Amino acid sequence: MAPLFVRVPPARYGGTERVIYELTEELVRRGHDVTLFADATSETSGRLRAVAPVPLWELESHHRIPYQIAQVDEVVSSAQNFDVIHWHIDYMHWLLAGRVRTPSLTTLHGRLDSESVRRLFIRYPGQPVVSISDAQRRPLAGVPANWIATIHHGLGLAQTYELGAGDGGYVAFVGRSSPEKGIATAIRVAIRAGVPIKIAARVGESHKAYHEKEVVPLLGHPLVEWLGEVTESQKARLLAGAMAFLMPIDWDEPFGLSFIEALAAGTPVITRPKGALPGLMRHGEHGFFAESEDELVESCLRVQLIDRAACREWAISRFSTDRMVDAYESAYRRVLDASAE
Repeated sequence: MAPLFVRVPPARYGGTERVIYELTEELVRRGHDVTLFADATSETSGRLRAVAPVPLWELESHHRIPYQIAQVDEVVSSAQNFDVIHWHIDYMHWLLAGRVRTPSLTTLHGRLDSESVRRLFIRYPGQPVVSISDAQRRPLAGVPANWIATIHHGLGLAQTYELGAGDGGYVAFVGRSSPEKGIATAIRVAIRAGVPIKIAARVGESHKAYHEKEVVPLLGHPLVEWLGEVTESQKARLLAGAMAFLMPIDWDEPFGLSFIEALAAGTPVITRPKGALPGLMRHGEHGFFAESEDELVESCLRVQLIDRAACREWAISRFSTDRMVDAYESAYRRVLDASAE
């Protein structure tokens, strides 16, 4: 069950949807009978059950919730046809958990550090859940939760990214234009370091005011190049040519696909040691952790010390699709075994 806001696989922005596509395709390749509930523009080697005509980001906001409710109802109504149900749509389906006998699990892709999420876990302590990093779980310490596993995201990194020389002479930022991603800080740091920065970013509805106030005034500097949203192939070329990937996050990132993509291209990462990041890379080996803008500037000037080939080997060996799907097959067996007890 994919979120309906972006097609699977995404044409441009959409990290969760890329993970779902990789997972679905590999499960089919391994001989599993897979049905993907997504919007009608999505593609899959399994069966596609279209529950919205287009990605919901293309619709007015008041049209979105009915499609989301219809998706949950359609899955619940046909649950007896499946051995396992794998949800990627946050928590809405927990309301109908009592109607479903089919074993299921929910992968949570977002942050879990709000009081509302804490209350939800207390209300539904038996829901089998998968975290995408151990760091993602920390805000719920002491809260009863049925954690099935922590499963890091995996992508076809070796096939999508080549080892880049980093000879473009610029740093790259790839992600959302939002305060938690540190985009304004990244621009200021690059300017202070005297290094060009190329920005491939999406401006979401909820962050338009922030973008206009904090980011747009910085875009006129001659060292700054705004690319907007890019395709997968464009992103691969951008990262391969970058001397570093600069994203000084200002929140506890649950995972961070763009970081492993950069490393797969051999591009060292410069960021803050928050959330899952200390588990995705090693300081001094795959880039640098830094807190202040002064430290971030210094890191930009030292990045040539990092072995790009070691960055790529690290990412490909730890964050592959095969490794992710192996872990999910084990998680599926776990919920199946629990339901049989």
